[in-house]
Amino acid sequence: MDTGADSGTGGAEPDSNVEFLRCFGRQMKLLREAAGLTQPQLGSLVGYGEAQIAAVEQGRRIPKPELIDAVDRVVGARGVLVAMKDEVAKARYPSFFRRYVQLEAEAVELHAYISHVIKGLLQTEEYARAVFQMWRPLLDEESIEQGVSTRMDRQKLFARRPAPLLSFVIDEHVLRRPLGGRDVHRGQLEQLLIYGHQRNVEMQVMPLVREEHAGLAGPFTLIHSQRQRRMAYVEVQGLSALHTEPRKVSSLEATYGVLRAQALTPRESLAFVEKLLGEL
Repeated sequence: MDTGADSGTGGAEPDSNVEFLRCFGRQMKLLREAAGLTQPQLGSLVGYGEAQIAAVEQGRRIPKPELIDAVDRVVGARGVLVAMKDEVAKARYPSFFRRYVQLEAEAVELHAYISHVIKGLLQTEEYARAVFQMWRPLLDEESIEQGVSTRMDRQKLFARRPAPLLSFVIDEHVLRRPLGGRDVHRGQLEQLLIYGHQRNVEMQVMPLVREEHAGLAGPFTLIHSQRQRRMAYVEVQGLSALHTEPRKVSSLEATYGVLRAQALTPRESLAFVEKLLGEL
């Protein structure tokens, strides 16, 4: 599961998600057995391996929507499993992050200051996988792949119409850090250029040479909802907070305004990223 806004898991706490997935798995097992099917037989009928079916039944793997549809049909569940698809989808995210993901997907404006790793919303698949692989304690391969998949799913925001207004201020050292190696680094910079050239996206680099920096307190994201609500999301070391109180949100909006003034302009920033690519 994608368990943090930017880096790794943000503390994947055992919450109601775990129990729900176990409950879903037990329900699927009961329906399979009632249909007289073994795990290998069900897997063959729906196009998945026995290990994947077993992992879902044990609550260790989050099933894809198409798997739920196929199993429901094959075992004759009459929509029992399909009815739980929305809750299964929500279980991809821990409870502390679920509300943020929903707000992010629906935002009319989103502005983020990025200070230590490329924001999850901007990551390439390879970069995201490298971030998850570096997390400590180590994540198993299944958790890594689930995390990468859900992180990529969040990027539907860039294709949404009407397009939201997006802006990002990124510290230079984040762009220079070659997480995952040279090829992964290059791919990530190229993706930033692609996003940065979209009309609804403004990307700015905060140079290392700046003698003044308004963002020393750490990264944050500002969200403007369709209902004109203004919110701020902050996460660090597994601790997160979604601020809605006007005083706190206004303070972070003011900080973001200063950051944008201190950073390179969007055009200068894209030229800077192109220069970094030329150095690789």
